[in-house]
Amino acid sequence: MTETVAAPSRADARRNRALVLTAARSAFAERGMDVPLGEIARRAGVGAGTVYRHFPSKEALFEAAVVDRIRLFVDTARELADVPDPGPVFFRFLASVVRLTARNKALCDALEAGGEQRFGTSAGLLRDFTDALRILLTRAQEAGGVRQDVDIIDVRALLLACLSMERRSGPDAVPGRGMALVCDSLRPGQHVTKLPVADERKGRNDHNDRNARNETGCAACGTPVTAARTGRPARYCGGACRQKAHRERTRTRSRDDASAAGRVSVTGLKRL
Repeated sequence: MTETVAAPSRADARRNRALVLTAARSAFAERGMDVPLGEIARRAGVGAGTVYRHFPSKEALFEAAVVDRIRLFVDTARELADVPDPGPVFFRFLASVVRLTARNKALCDALEAGGEQRFGTSAGLLRDFTDALRILLTRAQEAGGVRQDVDIIDVRALLLACLSMERRSGPDAVPGRGMALVCDSLRPGQHVTKLPVADERKGRNDHNDRNARNETGCAACGTPVTAARTGRPARYCGGACRQKAHRERTRTRSRDDASAAGRVSVTGLKRL
């Protein structure tokens, strides 16, 4: 009878732990360590006591929420240590880490902590990540794919800077631009990656911004000119541009008149 009652109890405990862990991954990804445990319990649909029963502290729950992804980074880096093209692989690995981490504040916080003891046993896993990244860096440098004057401290600093750029970028930012800049800073010689651009979108945005502000461009210098409420729309930003345009029109008419006179003279000569 005791075994019959205990089995469902263990199943419920596993289910509750999985619910708490799923809710924690989502909450920590959004807000990092700032999220309260009560919010995680609410998302999981359990009481705060259930959370503490499985995870004695917020740090322990945070560690459990991020450890799988960091272990995946470590395992992947170790598998790539002996590839035949270590230079390109090093840059692709960095780009993948940034892409998978940038929108996850929990992972950003964990990587920023590095080998510190803030997150308990996962500190050793974070040091493993740094060591595996160091090996990829060394292989890439030996193959001539990465400049020789950088070390793992530089790479970690650039990685964190890139994560910060991606997290702070606005909705109109071009994905991958920061990573391209970081990779170029690590390449030897004059190899430059073509940066992702959005010229067409920028042109549309500039045009839409002018329309929203009821502006046109000065016909002489292009400076935005606010349209008049009544009467004819303004063509110039001021008197100087208006006079400049007038002088240009006068010169153009003079050249046209001289050309016309020349054509008449030539025609007259031919009739002689």
